[in-house]
Amino acid sequence: MHDHDLIEYLSMVTTRGGSDLHLSVGAPPMGRIYGKLQPLSSVVLGVNDVRDLVFGALKETQRAALEQDWELDFAIQVESLGRFRGNACYVFGQIEASYRFIPDQIPELRDLGHGPTVESLCTLRNGLILVTGTSNSGKTTTLSSMTQHIARERQASIISIEDPIEYVFKHSRSIVRQRQVGTDTHGFAQALRSALRQDANVIIISELRDLETIRTALTAAETGHLVISTLHTQDAPSTILRMMDAFPEDQQDFVASQLANCLQGVICQSLMPRLDQDGRVMASEIMVNNQGIASCIRSRRLQQLPSLIQIGANEGMHTIDDSVSHLATYGFISLEDALLRARDRDFVLTAYENKVEGRRR
Repeated sequence: MHDHDLIEYLSMVTTRGGSDLHLSVGAPPMGRIYGKLQPLSSVVLGVNDVRDLVFGALKETQRAALEQDWELDFAIQVESLGRFRGNACYVFGQIEASYRFIPDQIPELRDLGHGPTVESLCTLRNGLILVTGTSNSGKTTTLSSMTQHIARERQASIISIEDPIEYVFKHSRSIVRQRQVGTDTHGFAQALRSALRQDANVIIISELRDLETIRTALTAAETGHLVISTLHTQDAPSTILRMMDAFPEDQQDFVASQLANCLQGVICQSLMPRLDQDGRVMASEIMVNNQGIASCIRSRRLQQLPSLIQIGANEGMHTIDDSVSHLATYGFISLEDALLRARDRDFVLTAYENKVEGRRR
């Protein structure tokens, strides 16, 4: 028997500075606090406990969809707490769920740990910008912060296609229209094609999930729209490779040419446990397209991208190794964590040792 209702469990997570709530049969309710799972209660949840907690927050249509499709993405608004993105699914024939906290206030890009390069990407009028990272790396927050920045600084028609809607935007200098897959549109690709006929300046896509959406996003980026979306990749080279590999082999040369022409930038990010205090800090890799990078993408010489990013510092670029070595040398993260995330461990170790030696002198 569960000892709290869903809102109380969600409150426990947010009060402790957590990001996620997990409800699983045979385990206590778990919260992800500063990146680590912690039990919120000593009570082990049973089948009916989880089902009652999950169904209690769903509409009748959502319950029916979950029972029919065996999985459901949704969002709930809790008064005085905020908004949560939820996912419910069946595991061994039993319902389980997770909830991601979406704060009321959208953070500023600089507060997230991004520098002026990301803000400058927001000023562009066309092309494709990709925000990438693993699950729970803050991609959606960065995407929303970029959207907010554009809406505040420009007069633009912004169309956002999401599944589900997480942060809710207010009209500012721009008009922001948020469409949710499943309630406002049948799918990403359909909504994206519709956006091309809706006088959109900026198109936000919460995730490039399938080939048709990727194909249409590239077309939109080539035809005068600024398209910003996310992918589950860890660095700039794997992002380009993921985009190409979504297409059949006989189309990949053409897609490489498309990307070389329309890609504006790639923002890869990770959230790492802080060494100096509780919480997590962002490590990132920023690639801005230029002539050399476009040439490598077009000829599919992706192994050369890290070197071009490293020498492109004067254009606002940096590699993940630059980022984690900086964070480690200034004590924000441990050297061990920096080496785990590094692409070139020797580079990070040498940079760290040189900095430490410089301080001794």
